[in-house]
Amino acid sequence: MTEAFTTPIDRKGNRLEGPWRMPRNLLQAQTYGGHASVHDDATARSMGFAAAPIEGPTHISQFVPLCCELWGARWLEQGCIALNYKAAVMDGEEVMAFVEIPENGSRQSAIGMVKRDGTEVLRGTASIGADTQGSAVETKLAMLGEPDPGRVIFGHVAPGMVRPRFTARIAFDQGMGDLYPFTLSDKIASITEPSPWYEERADSPWGAPVLPVEMISVLAHHRAAQDPWLPRKSTIDLFVDQQIKLIDGPLLAETDYEIERSLVGLSASRRTESCWVRTDIYRPGGSDLLASMLLNVASFKDSYAGYEQDQAAALAGAAAR
Repeated sequence: MTEAFTTPIDRKGNRLEGPWRMPRNLLQAQTYGGHASVHDDATARSMGFAAAPIEGPTHISQFVPLCCELWGARWLEQGCIALNYKAAVMDGEEVMAFVEIPENGSRQSAIGMVKRDGTEVLRGTASIGADTQGSAVETKLAMLGEPDPGRVIFGHVAPGMVRPRFTARIAFDQGMGDLYPFTLSDKIASITEPSPWYEERADSPWGAPVLPVEMISVLAHHRAAQDPWLPRKSTIDLFVDQQIKLIDGPLLAETDYEIERSLVGLSASRRTESCWVRTDIYRPGGSDLLASMLLNVASFKDSYAGYEQDQAAALAGAAAR
């Protein structure tokens, strides 16, 4: 059996550090709602970014060898990674991932990523075990208050909405639609931490090619354009918080799964309104949960036409009730 990773790992005090990597932006051609996304240079600059940022889930791959170093290949079966994204990374910038070594038998550890200049890219938690709770993202979701009555972008929806199951798979040479204009083969060719277990003829412990954990985000989110809680007007969006949890993994390439999505929270900041979506992944026709994703997608208020006028109307309506 081949080893999963050859990524060089250093132990520095109480943490494991991976190498400096330059992740690639594969979403320059991403579109939704009839327009380019924030991963396009011109669109990104219009929202105040220096250039198009790399998609956040791309960073997950740098943590996988570190988590497997701590917990072995079992992490690919029952691991969890929860990320609070803090700063955008541009194509060509170097970043380094680290994982704190857990103490006293803890099954959860703090993780982070930095740029060469010390800028914090993300922070979060990684854990092992299908029953672990209290991750960086779960904790943040649990702290949300009641939805803002003056919300506009998501003023027409409420937590509890469910999108019924649909079937999806990721094949090596299959396009994943406008949201993800690349294939699994494209991703494997550019992934920061390659593994023979990802290859089409993989000699993995599960007898099939393992789907990279970052690609679980693609499986879970690639049909988000059909969600019933989408904004009524076009917006520019960005991932803010994300958790991927494996319960009975790993997920495999070239394999059918059933996807169920639900709106579990709403929040807002000075510049954005957010929807929190949970995606559950099952075997077709099955009831046992294989994996799940929690995702906070923030929509920029400045990208929503007529936001201030619509907000004034929403606040007036709330005051009248």
